[in-house]
Amino acid sequence: MMEALKKKALHANEFWVFLVVVALALIIQVRSGQFFTANNLVDLAGAMVVPGLFAVAAHLVLVSGGIDVSFPALASLAVYATTRVLVDNGFDGPVIVPFLIAAGLGALLGAFNGIFTSRLTVPTLIITLGTANVFNGFMQGALKSVQINTIPSSMQSFGQASLFVAQNRASGLQSAMPVSFLLLVAVVAAAFFLTRYTMFGRGILAIGGDEAAAARAGFSVAGTKFWLYVIVGIIAAMAGMVRTCSMGQMHPTNLLGMEMMVIAAVVLGGTAITGGKGSLTGVMLGTLLIVIVQNSMILTGIPTIWQNFALGLLIIVGTGISAVQVARSRGRTA
Repeated sequence: MMEALKKKALHANEFWVFLVVVALALIIQVRSGQFFTANNLVDLAGAMVVPGLFAVAAHLVLVSGGIDVSFPALASLAVYATTRVLVDNGFDGPVIVPFLIAAGLGALLGAFNGIFTSRLTVPTLIITLGTANVFNGFMQGALKSVQINTIPSSMQSFGQASLFVAQNRASGLQSAMPVSFLLLVAVVAAAFFLTRYTMFGRGILAIGGDEAAAARAGFSVAGTKFWLYVIVGIIAAMAGMVRTCSMGQMHPTNLLGMEMMVIAAVVLGGTAITGGKGSLTGVMLGTLLIVIVQNSMILTGIPTIWQNFALGLLIIVGTGISAVQVARSRGRTA
């Protein structure tokens, strides 16, 4: 029994990503003495919220056999339109209203993706590259997007709200755990329930494993893909709203360009780039690894350009591991 568990652990991406996270944490701790301080750990948890939400969305698409690179542009458009309308109309209500409006717009834009991905045989990467440009172009062209420096007070309050404050006793630095971290926990729990205990979630995995076999098994391939992208649109819009609230302003291009980092985190966590396999535990570990590289390597005095080098290397390693796994699985089934 123990031997079987050991063998399973050694073959799981999650185990190796966990070891890399621990090793990197220890290296940074030895170099700086600051990694395991309370305020740094809280900073890392807070920094995981937006990429973590995006990673859940990217994971759901990847396990279905697709690749979505439009979610940052989708989130930017949904949140910009929401904030613009509310600011122009002098909104002064509860924060749930902008979240609901952004989620509704995210669902609508996700449905736009869903219509094409469910009806066309074109690779989803090509479709979402196109829709990303459509979303971005509409935001910058039709809406004439500009930075909104003053957002509704309820959004500002949500962005500043904290669960608790952690203090570094040596330096006196304080870090607040944002309330939005609970949203990340809720979305991860909901995605876990969806993929593990519902027929819809099983359909996502089945389509990613073999679309023709999923159709023969009775799953509605087109319907599952459509509603999947609606859900992804909602999650992406909530991530965008969290970023805007935490910044205290709406910057229309702030989220653009995050797609490769997020997809790398998901693939590093063990989600197969060809679909049908992956875990949310791995997704969160991969996201944590990327966040550590982005946020904590500065503690060791490493210049920003080398942090970008490390991120690029992680992307190559992540996709390389996924490619090797696919080749091995094909070799076993041949």
